[in-house]
Amino acid sequence: MIFCPVLIFVLVFFIGRKIKIKGTHAFGAASDVTTFFLFFSVPLAIGAVWQVNVGVFVVIVAVFMAMIFTYVDWRTKKEIEVKALLRKIWRFLFLLLSAAYIIICVVGIIQSLVEYLQDI
Repeated sequence: MIFCPVLIFVLVFFIGRKIKIKGTHAFGAASDVTTFFLFFSVPLAIGAVWQVNVGVFVVIVAVFMAMIFTYVDWRTKKEIEVKALLRKIWRFLFLLLSAAYIIICVVGIIQSLVEYLQDI
C-alpha cells in the first residue's frame, strides 16, 4: 500500500461510491486516507530514487505548514474552528504530497531511462 498510494485513493473512492457516499465526500475521504500513506510513500520514493533519507524533513514541512495555516486562520478569524482547520491542513498536505509523489515518480522514470540508454 505504501508503494502505490494512487491505488489506495482509487480503492477508497470506489468503495465510498459503492456505499452511497456523495462524489465530493467520497473524494474527500479518499484523499484523507491517501494522505496518511503519502507521508510514508514520498520519503520511500525519494530514498529509492536518490538514496537520501528525508522522512524527518517531510514531518518538519508538515508541521511548518500547519503553523502557517493556524496563524493565517487566527489572524483572519476571531475564533479558530479546530476541525475545519485540521481538515484544511490535511487536504493541503494531500495536494503537496501528491504533487511531490508524482514528480518523484516521473523524475525517477526519466532518470532510469537515461541510465539505461547510457549503458547501451
